[in-house]
Amino acid sequence: MDRDEIGWLGVAELGALYRARQLSPVEVVQAILARIERIDPQMNAMMRVTPEHALAAARRSEAVFREGGTPRLLEGIPVTIKDLQPTKGVQTDYASAVMQGTIPDADAPVVTRLLEAGGMMLGKTTSAAEWGWKGVSQAPISGITHNPWGRGLNAGASSSGAGVAAACGYGPLHQGGDGAGSVRMPAHFSGVYGLKPTYGRVPNWPMSNNDLATHIGPLTRSVADAAVMLQAIAGPHPADFTSLEAPPQDYAARLGAASMKGKRIAYTRDLGHARVDPEVAELVEKAVTAFEAMGAHVEEVTPAWGKLGPELVRFFWPATFTARLRYLPEFESRMDPGFVAMIRSAADWTVPQFMQMRERRFAYIEAIHAFMQDWDFLLSPAVSVAAFPADRLQPEHWPQHPWDWLMWAEFSYPFNWSGSPAASVPCGFTPAGLPVGLQIVGRRFDDLGVLQASAAFEAARPWAQHLPPVAG
Repeated sequence: MDRDEIGWLGVAELGALYRARQLSPVEVVQAILARIERIDPQMNAMMRVTPEHALAAARRSEAVFREGGTPRLLEGIPVTIKDLQPTKGVQTDYASAVMQGTIPDADAPVVTRLLEAGGMMLGKTTSAAEWGWKGVSQAPISGITHNPWGRGLNAGASSSGAGVAAACGYGPLHQGGDGAGSVRMPAHFSGVYGLKPTYGRVPNWPMSNNDLATHIGPLTRSVADAAVMLQAIAGPHPADFTSLEAPPQDYAARLGAASMKGKRIAYTRDLGHARVDPEVAELVEKAVTAFEAMGAHVEEVTPAWGKLGPELVRFFWPATFTARLRYLPEFESRMDPGFVAMIRSAADWTVPQFMQMRERRFAYIEAIHAFMQDWDFLLSPAVSVAAFPADRLQPEHWPQHPWDWLMWAEFSYPFNWSGSPAASVPCGFTPAGLPVGLQIVGRRFDDLGVLQASAAFEAARPWAQHLPPVAG
């Protein structure tokens, strides 16, 4: 096998080759590290590479297969970790000059679970947005993380490094986090699969100070790989009091168990208020017909709650970052100007204002859940635009604002607040050759259903054969 092909292999393929003694975990790590060394200077997806960690884990996994031991779920599978997740003894910068140089003394639960399942940590991916504040892949301390389909273009939000790593063949499994779309947006922009599980399905520590909206989830090149990764990282944990009691399922084994025939599926083109570029809207509308062809009942809807979101998010998104105001006297010159403008905009808001808006947001969330009782899934664009230059907060043809990037990402945050599972699955390319994602939202707790719907679409409209230009 060509060494360069190894980075594209999925979890099941790697496991089969290991068991057949046709490939070893050490060979896999060496091949992917060589690929990263060759390609990443063009991409900037890796904040730092950890070859010593990966090779030590690879040698342990190699011994398991060599000695006929019992492989763990992810035995010998390469993984990357987003640089917003603490990794014991490995520098974690949180994409901010304020935190640069931090060496955590403990792993986050998601890291522990990936490693204990047999994963081999290749390194930390760029969190190309300071503290994860924006949907654009650029941060002062790391620069631009480039879209694999066009250098200099946005790769999308704080998990952009993970999305680019998945798209560029840096192995099968990449950990992301999603506070307002930061798993689904990188999946959309880089042409890979991203799953935001039900809130609490995967424990999150340290807990993000964004009012219980951040979800941990996978970015992969196949739905099956995301399903295996979710199984490895899901389940309750004492460090996260919001984590769900339910143990993880064997999601991958059940991907093909449910048919889309007879499913009731809602489709919204704009949530009743969102602007969407025509080239994106056209691809999403064509993708929706795949579910009709599979026998689902699809109905276009305009949710009554949709138009209530913009005012709420433009209050809560700045408000939940205002704790960072204390860093301005020392660090403002080294911080993202858009981030500074955003938190300054909320500096004078009061506790009564916050609590009154919180009441309105709870009613908004209740309306989302009531709406979903009538539908198995909701389909929408994942993002309103295809990739645009990463040195901008908004595309040039959109309204301009000092910090408001949310105007082109109105489809994400409602389902962070509602805690619903939601995925972005590739559904086509614009005339300029840029990928677009279809969002699939499920009822809370129905992570398996979202994975099954994603797998059904993936089978009907295969996409993984499309490789970005840098892949060669």
